[in-house]
Formats: sequence, structure tokens, C-alpha cells
Amino acid sequence: MITFKLNGQTVTTEDPNDTPLLWVVRDTFKLKGSKYGCGAGLCGACTMHIDGQSVRTCTLPVGSVEGKSITTIEGLADDGQLHPVQQAWISNSVPQCGYCQSGQIMTAAALLDNNPSPSPDEVETALAGNLCRCGCYPRIKEAVLAAVKVKDMLESAS
Repeated sequence: MITFKLNGQTVTTEDPNDTPLLWVVRDTFKLKGSKYGCGAGLCGACTMHIDGQSVRTCTLPVGSVEGKSITTIEGLADDGQLHPVQQAWISNSVPQCGYCQSGQIMTAAALLDNNPSPSPDEVETALAGNLCRCGCYPRIKEAVLAAVKVKDMLESAS
């Protein structure tokens, strides 16, 4: 039995310790937002937050997350309020096919949590390992930079 927090709720699974976290989240807990892309931790479609850090989960054994806090794209919004990155994604019409978007958003959200005002170069560096087959990179970069402004507005309003 492995116990961890998933989007703020304590959960337990009997999946084998070596089962990738991505499959446990998708198959056992039925949260389908994080995607399977490459199965080698290279494309970023499977990105989730583990204790606040952006992590590729298609190769990460569930046994390694015992007692940790996992956030998926489904858990990124706060009390129905979209995360600033999610809001910027919508406002900037980022998605084309959308397959990579949850991983892109999760990576961007972790970046902004660790660096609230990244430069355009820092955004490019942070997202460089997330692949987008549609080539939406300019819109992705614009949305992350716009999210900084959204985040600032939300924080000043509260």
C-alpha cells in the first residue's frame, strides 16, 4: 500500500511499487488530464507537481511518492479559480491540438511558483524540454509571460 496526497486529498493505492505514477493517476484514480506521450520522460506530456516541483511521471515509480503531495492539472485551480497560467492559456488561445497542454501548463505553473517574474529567456529555458507537435511555442511563451501579469493582478486584488 502506498499513501500520498493527490490534489489535496490523501489517497492509497495497492498498485505495484514500480508502476509509473502516470498510470496510477490515470487508471486507478481516473484523472485523465496528464497525458502519455513518449514513455521515456522526454516530452513532458505527463508532467505533474510533486511537492511543488515539476516532474515527468511516465517513468516515475509510484513507490517513490509515498507520503508526498502530487498535483495534477485537475488540481491546479484553487476553489474553482483557474490558475493564472490556465487563464492566460485561454486568453491567449494557446492550444491547437491540446495534447501537450497539461504538461506545458504544469511546467509553467512550477516555473512561476519558483520565479514569479521570469524573463523571456528563462521561460524558454524552463519549457525547452516540453514538446509541442503543433509548434505553438510562440503562443506558449506569450501566455506564460501574460500569466505573470494575471498572477500579479490576482495577488493585488486579494
